[in-house]
Parts: sequence; structure tokens; C-alpha cells
Amino acid sequence: MATCDVCGNNYDKAFRVEMPGRKGTFDSFECAIHALAPRCAHCRCAIIGHGVEDDGTFYCCAHCAHESGVEALRDRV
Repeated sequence: MATCDVCGNNYDKAFRVEMPGRKGTFDSFECAIHALAPRCAHCRCAIIGHGVEDDGTFYCCAHCAHESGVEALRDRV
């Protein structure tokens, strides 16, 4: 069994996620998302989908980018 890095649950179905520069052991996708998903620069929500990016800054949607002064980004083209 392995222990989740986020909640501390010792779980027989825990899994590891490895990314460049980051890794962890988790008991659920919820904990993995909490630990690894990028956060929107405007509203701070976890970006689970595609999101949008401007010059290395991530936003969950074009609305949040616009609220932060980034006008060129669109959710759909």
C-alpha cells in the first residue's frame, strides 16, 4: 500500500504521477488534480481542461484572461 501525498490516506490502489520536475503518489484523481493542476492566474481555480495561456501565464478561460487585461485570447476561434 502507498500513502497519498495530499490527504495521507494509505490505499492499496494508490498511483504515481510523474511530470517533468514534479511527481507524487495519490489515492484519487481529485488529490492528483489538487496537487498538480495549474491554477488560473485570475480566479485561482484548478485548470483541469485546456485553459488558455498568454506569455507563460495560464487562465482557465478567455474571460479570466480578459479580466486580467489580456484581450487577444479567445475560448473558441
